[in-house]
Amino acid sequence: MDACRQLKTLISSLIIFLVAAEASGNQVSDHSPVTLFQKYLRIRTDHPNPDYTAAISLLSAEARAIGLLSKVLEFAPGKPVLLLTWLGRDPSLPSLLLNSHLDSVPAEPQHWVNAPFAAHKDDAGRIFARGSQDDKCIAIQYLEAFRNLKASGFSPLRTIHVSYVPDEETGGVDGAEKLVRSKEFEEMNVGFALDEGQASVNDEFRVFYADRVPWKLIVKAVGSPAHGSRMFDGMAMENLAETMEVIGNFRKCQFDKVKGGEKPASEVVSVNPVYLKAGTPSPTGFVMNMQPSEAEAGFDIRFPPTEDSDLLRKRILDEWVPSGRNLSYQLIEPGPARDHRGGPIMTATDETNPWWSVFKQAIIDAGGKLAKPEILSSTTDARFLRQRGIPTLGFSPMSNTPILLHEHNEYLEETVFLKGIKIYESVISALSSFGG
Repeated sequence: MDACRQLKTLISSLIIFLVAAEASGNQVSDHSPVTLFQKYLRIRTDHPNPDYTAAISLLSAEARAIGLLSKVLEFAPGKPVLLLTWLGRDPSLPSLLLNSHLDSVPAEPQHWVNAPFAAHKDDAGRIFARGSQDDKCIAIQYLEAFRNLKASGFSPLRTIHVSYVPDEETGGVDGAEKLVRSKEFEEMNVGFALDEGQASVNDEFRVFYADRVPWKLIVKAVGSPAHGSRMFDGMAMENLAETMEVIGNFRKCQFDKVKGGEKPASEVVSVNPVYLKAGTPSPTGFVMNMQPSEAEAGFDIRFPPTEDSDLLRKRILDEWVPSGRNLSYQLIEPGPARDHRGGPIMTATDETNPWWSVFKQAIIDAGGKLAKPEILSSTTDARFLRQRGIPTLGFSPMSNTPILLHEHNEYLEETVFLKGIKIYESVISALSSFGG
């Protein structure tokens, strides 16, 4: 960690200490949800060196001030999980879980109109910061909804848990995945969960009942090295280029369905090249008159849970990486593509799922509108919960907002953030009072 990052961490720790001291002294202050949101955004939890300690210190201090129970677990060194609990009147009932991830992707400051970790609010009320949409907004909205519900005298029937997990942006293996496999999670007796969603560009809130399944494909080609001027069959670069052409044609067919309006992006198979390794290094770059003996490419594959994963594996073997062309491949499948019954891993959004009816009505009661439920085109920690058979919806109450996760100049408007707190008040009170 460089000196600048160390200084920022010390400043963050000092801020957290002062917040905790105020909370422990039970002092009355002019609390501002937006100010708290900005404080959280200023904590550098971006990869590759997320400051999880400062983030958990801030969230824990607020939880104590509200009157929630808190516990820190660590399933991987240096990667803590924060669990908050509001005990229900009947703890024997399956509980409600609200999830949010602590980490965020990096930002390139030179491409931002405002510093990405300053949480600057402009005259239009836009709060610019990495993580403002993905997904530090819901982390604070959960807490503020609890604060308001407690102040109103509300008492939940079911126990409510909040999990703040690390490493979602790097696959969730050391965060949510380890949490849901733990004995501590078993003891939580989770019956229904909410995780992050995405912004909506219109006045309807988006809600997601499934994530696309993520695969990673690494293809390696080999061939005889030779002088750069020679032309012959079976060289490594030629073998790899043929594979990339076949995959590119498949990608085009899938993308044409999206561009033609036949299917949304979340319901096709996306395959994108993400890296390419080839060539013989030299002190000034690469040897230009030598054909390499090896070449390698990596591909990100995402497909909807309704896709036949066995047919996709067969396509990879028969068409993309066929035998006889000096090709080998590695297919990385992080988690199952189907449930234990062989069906797609999805959460029902109809009358067969009573939680859905309660959730939908709570949105209406708060004056909101829901768009048609959809599959998320990317992948979140929600998949680990659904893999355990727990009905889980992806939901972030951001309407009339451009979708800016992982992009330059990510921001969230103050009014949208504050409205989201009211939405969660309705949703949390309804789901935790559900007696079915």
